[in-house]
Amino acid sequence: MAAVAPPSSMPPAAAVPAVPPALSRRRQLWRRACANRPFMFGLGLLVLIVLLALAVPLFYPHDPYAQDLTRRTVPPAWYARGTWEHVLGTDALGRDYLARLLHGGRVSLLISLSVVLISGSIGTTLGVLAGYFAGKVDLGITFLITAFLAMPSILIALVIVSMVGSSLTVVILVLGLLMWIRFAVVTRTATQQIRALDYVAAAQAVGASRWRIVFGEVLPNVMPQVIVVATLEAASAIMVEAALSFLGLGVQPPTPSWGLMIAEARSYMFFSFWLIAIPGISLGLLALAINLVGDGLRDLFAAGSRN
Repeated sequence: MAAVAPPSSMPPAAAVPAVPPALSRRRQLWRRACANRPFMFGLGLLVLIVLLALAVPLFYPHDPYAQDLTRRTVPPAWYARGTWEHVLGTDALGRDYLARLLHGGRVSLLISLSVVLISGSIGTTLGVLAGYFAGKVDLGITFLITAFLAMPSILIALVIVSMVGSSLTVVILVLGLLMWIRFAVVTRTATQQIRALDYVAAAQAVGASRWRIVFGEVLPNVMPQVIVVATLEAASAIMVEAALSFLGLGVQPPTPSWGLMIAEARSYMFFSFWLIAIPGISLGLLALAINLVGDGLRDLFAAGSRN
């Protein structure tokens, strides 16, 4: 008989717990995000602006609508005539400039979020329908996209707002109904690529309906592209709203808006330059932060799709 080897006296090695694939992918995504310095800078700047716009007005003592004509165009605190009571000074009507700047940031964020929700819903729906169903559906939606691309959206917005009347609600609706083109173009192309993949063919083979495939297979896989487009369109919406408000066709006074604040300060640009510089710099920083986040998300999703 063959000799049986005695059992080893050494304890068995501890089993190394396996890392779930989803957790591993999240860690890899986080490492890539941390390595992308422009993305992290833009994300940090965007979070800072959002926190300032949402949280600080709850504790800041000044009312953005309260006027005090005895304190007109008081300079910021770092000027010789400035005072810490009004950190960024006051405008031509004696209203605290920091309070108006923070509430103007709220207006810009509200407009960008609302416009992205409206335009994203319209554009994504049309793009997915055109890309998946093809044929006459694709032909009709493509014709609609081409027709809208042939018309400059900013001029259409100017005409509509001047005819209907300008207000915060009108600006949001007009921009939301005009800025869906990029969503539709991107999701149409992405859907056409996804429709030819194996898992869509497998779903068709097991008898899944078209709408089940659209909502269960196609739509979740085009969402990364939709998120990237949404960030870029949010920055565009903020700039277009500022342009409309600067021309007097956007947000109406006394509601604070960065574009409106720049327009109101035109008469004082040679005497109180900071009245234009402060909202202008804030507008540029917000647009820069959103664009950096959008570019970073595009790079992260592209790297994730290659792995």
